[in-house]
Amino acid sequence: MRGVVPEPHTGWTFLTNHARVLAAIADDPDSRIRDIAAHCRLTERAVQKIISDLERGGYLSHTRRGRSNTYRIEPGVPLRHPAEAEAGVTVANLLSALARHDAQRSQNPTDEVSEQPQPQAQPSLTS
Repeated sequence: MRGVVPEPHTGWTFLTNHARVLAAIADDPDSRIRDIAAHCRLTERAVQKIISDLERGGYLSHTRRGRSNTYRIEPGVPLRHPAEAEAGVTVANLLSALARHDAQRSQNPTDEVSEQPQPQAQPSLTS
């Protein structure tokens, strides 16, 4: 993740910036804010605010080591949306799903998401 700056993105996305930052930290708990910002295509200030939000919410903590931080994710904390919280979806569930997706992408880097599922045959209503 270090030093790689992805191309800019515009438009809406399925994951929030908070989820992106949390996933980046899960990938490397010793990441610098600068590296997280580059990876997530955010400003360093935005990443600092998101980390602060995640810490206040109990999702994340950090330990100071010299001039850098090591982050610790609290995997058992339920996600904030009421539907997810009621279903018992935790940070660990989210990160696990993202990790599986990343693993599948790295195994099949030429596969495109644009492949559409084949329609299922419909039963005939005529006799």
